[in-house]
Amino acid sequence: MKYTYIVLLFFIAQLGFSQSELEKKLFLLEDVIFTKIDAPEGYRSAYKLMIRQPLDHENPEAGHFYQRVFLSNKSVAAPSVMVTEGYDRPRNRIYELSRYLDANQIQVEHRFFGASVPDSINYSYLNLKQATADLHRINRLLKSIYKGPFISTGISKGGMTTLFYRYFYPNDVDVSVPYVAPINVDYKDKRIYDFLDNVGDEQCRSKINALQTELLKNKASYLPLVKWFAKGQRKSFDRLGIEGAYELAVLEYSFAFWQFGVDCDKIPSIDADKDEILEHFLSVSGVDFFSDQTIDGYAPFYYQMGNEMGYYGYETDNFEEYITVVGDEPSAVFSPENINNTFEPTLTRKAQKWMTEELERVIYINGAIDTWSATAIDPDDNLDALLFNMDGESHGTARIRNMSEEELALLKNTFERWLKMEIKGYVPDNKKP
Repeated sequence: MKYTYIVLLFFIAQLGFSQSELEKKLFLLEDVIFTKIDAPEGYRSAYKLMIRQPLDHENPEAGHFYQRVFLSNKSVAAPSVMVTEGYDRPRNRIYELSRYLDANQIQVEHRFFGASVPDSINYSYLNLKQATADLHRINRLLKSIYKGPFISTGISKGGMTTLFYRYFYPNDVDVSVPYVAPINVDYKDKRIYDFLDNVGDEQCRSKINALQTELLKNKASYLPLVKWFAKGQRKSFDRLGIEGAYELAVLEYSFAFWQFGVDCDKIPSIDADKDEILEHFLSVSGVDFFSDQTIDGYAPFYYQMGNEMGYYGYETDNFEEYITVVGDEPSAVFSPENINNTFEPTLTRKAQKWMTEELERVIYINGAIDTWSATAIDPDDNLDALLFNMDGESHGTARIRNMSEEELALLKNTFERWLKMEIKGYVPDNKKP
């Protein structure tokens, strides 16, 4: 009986703190308020943390805000995955990498998004240096509790944040796993144009071009229908005008088509009924994306892209005679009127060079047909880094769950070598969304 009791105590010790002990540790963390929430399946407990962060990490007197973080707890000895969100994160959800590594998860909402905002926003404090300093502080706080290896990950803009986090704090985590993460080096990065000119096959690209031409050439027929669509969506277009928003949405179509991996067979013929053409067009490239409401809602995003992180523009050479509002090669940055963009590429170009030539222990997961793969990092061959450019996969499907057996084996071996631990590698059924 005594032996059984000792074994039970040993087993409990291997799991880590009891919940009361973990909550005592959280309570003692400086500037952290926590609330217990429902634990996701497979986790012992979960918490919403509100962490007091300085607006300026080099000048704490400038003010502060509270940053929302979700903590999902397994064990103090397990690996911990830091999810570096690029936007808001209103509720807790478990990423596939956390399942794959059987890890704790620390999900961090980006500064100035969602609930992680000060009383009044001064956009001069929304930059990569400050955003990654937020992550560094959270890392320091939670490493006082969790003793296993730390891995950072993020998707799209969150993946960009993961990479810039390593640039500013290269030793905070053991491994980084950015998904479908571009690193743009210009206000309108023209590598996007080259990608769209060559992705897929010529027949599919010709169908895309024909549809865009039809929509612009005959916009007088489509615009009245689009206006009713916008009215039904309760969207206004005071900033760009409905015709300007329509032209931009048509130019956006090719970018969105490949980003989301739309089937070429679903492109209607230009001889099809106009309702059919319009329904397909709006399902791929919504005009509402260019509404006043969307532009205002994405204000922090556009500020970051337009000032520091770079973005893309629209190539108009094929459609010059039909474009009457938005002009030649318009930008895809649509900042609200009260936000000024002054793009400065020095940081992103320096960081991209370092990521390409020096950064190791990174697993890049990209989709070969995703438009954003045009500006993704392609690490030098001599680096101890791993690049998956997954055939046929897009922005939403370039995931571990859709990897081939060979890719999964390479992924598992790499993690085990870098983390020096056995990886169970749980992956959900291969079902693309």
